[in-house]
Amino acid sequence: MAGTTTTGSGETADVPVHESGRRVDGNSGQRAATSASGPNRWLVLAVLCTSLLLVALDATVLHVAVPAVSEDLRPGPIALLWIVDAYPLVCASLLILFGTLGDRVGRRRVLLIGYALFALASAIAAYAPGPAVLIAARALLGVGGAMIMPATLSILRVVFPDRRERAFAVGMWSAVAAVGAAVGPLVGGVLLEHFWWGSVFLVNIPLMALILPLGRWLLPESVSEDKGPWDVLGAVLAAAGLCGAIFGVKRAGSGEALSVAALLPLVVGVVLLVAFVRRQRRRRYPLVDFRTVSRAAFGTSVGCIVLTVLALVGLALVAAQYLQLVLGLSPLETGLRLLPLSVAAIVAGVLGSRLLHLLGPRLMVSLGFLLTAAAVLALTGVGQDERPVLLGCGFVLLGFGLETTLFGCYESMLSETPPEQSGGAAAIGETAYQLGAGIGIALLGSVMNAAYGPGVRDVPGVPAQASDAAGHSLGEALKVAAQLGGSAGESLRAAAQDSFVSGLHLTLYVSAALLLLGAVAALRLPRSAEGQSPVSGDGADGSSGRQGRP
Repeated sequence: MAGTTTTGSGETADVPVHESGRRVDGNSGQRAATSASGPNRWLVLAVLCTSLLLVALDATVLHVAVPAVSEDLRPGPIALLWIVDAYPLVCASLLILFGTLGDRVGRRRVLLIGYALFALASAIAAYAPGPAVLIAARALLGVGGAMIMPATLSILRVVFPDRRERAFAVGMWSAVAAVGAAVGPLVGGVLLEHFWWGSVFLVNIPLMALILPLGRWLLPESVSEDKGPWDVLGAVLAAAGLCGAIFGVKRAGSGEALSVAALLPLVVGVVLLVAFVRRQRRRRYPLVDFRTVSRAAFGTSVGCIVLTVLALVGLALVAAQYLQLVLGLSPLETGLRLLPLSVAAIVAGVLGSRLLHLLGPRLMVSLGFLLTAAAVLALTGVGQDERPVLLGCGFVLLGFGLETTLFGCYESMLSETPPEQSGGAAAIGETAYQLGAGIGIALLGSVMNAAYGPGVRDVPGVPAQASDAAGHSLGEALKVAAQLGGSAGESLRAAAQDSFVSGLHLTLYVSAALLLLGAVAALRLPRSAEGQSPVSGDGADGSSGRQGRP
């Protein structure tokens, strides 16, 4: 178990403590530290990555099951929206709350409770008798996910004190996060071909049943002592502010940008977040130390995470629609087409530590952005006919570039953070990911809708009412075309698919521009990995806690 001690300069750093909570000093403390980061650290990494994989999978695995859920439970349009959005919205809103709570009461404790909640919520969701129960179960899954995600990264910060080993661990962690979201539709497609929709949740239970006792046995406990009381009001402000801001962004992306229903939660969320920041700056023991957040390496890393996810999450949603609705692939075939992206991301995660020490954070993240932008621009060559070589190569470059960028950002952010603040730092990084995802879907979805709609209007032989319905989405256009039949239906189908491909190309260009902006922003990162050390506590390599200059 780990706690916080005071260094000779009066600063604090995490040190092990016994399960009873008694602080360990002197030689016994050194032995406990060695045990906490000893040979079992690789088993700890495997447990943490397995749990993170399940959390990441649940963010996308339901997408392919939506038609089956709709047919079985008969939810209305609003209920169906909440079935999909309840999990990511609740999870993103509570990341800072549970990340900072773990710093105070124990990161392993919060993580194990998150495992139990995740398993319970998965069982409820799998056998939900109606939409209301499924929405509640998805929200509970979000609570469990918010307890798991920051804890996994902050425990890595404690278990891997050596920066080179920690770089490899963070590489595997970030690769698992990217792969989990990417293969979610593939896993869902496989399960739906053999089982009912509830199996996409039920698959979580045996894995959680395995890692819960393993985690209790293997994972070291770590807390940050001498940090004052936990700011309950600040945690509530952060949760409510993030919930309002992310919900508002999602509503804006659904075409309600100028409506009160979209703007009100967004404005309220921003106001609450401003109040949270002001409160933290005044407190002696803040939940989030904004002196650390405002440092160039940390702040730039967080900003680059937002830009990376912003450019690519909305694009991934559009790409999935392209593969299924334009090329006519099944969910399973769509997942297989995206598999090269996952493999490339894993390779980049394995090589990330070497690339980091060879190139340094600045060059590594900048090149990752440029490589991803090149992949996005290459994919503008796709059309209504499948081009498997172009798609495969584009997805390989996309996966490698994406993982290289995210790895460099997470590793630089974590190494800039003192150990006693690792839970809050991990929560900020994960919140940046979720916020970027929400903004990306809203922004790129709006670009796609603006480019798609005009192309399906005034199609010869198609009634105006049918054209208006087809303008909502490509999926709706294909349904209308099937109902019309004949030459009118075929003309509408061809016009809708052609308009969608044109919108896809415009979306790719906007994504590339955002990625190039990220490459410029990454120039504020440190030139060398060895130039960073935490701002307080002992350095990751065992040196003093003095801040090195990049």
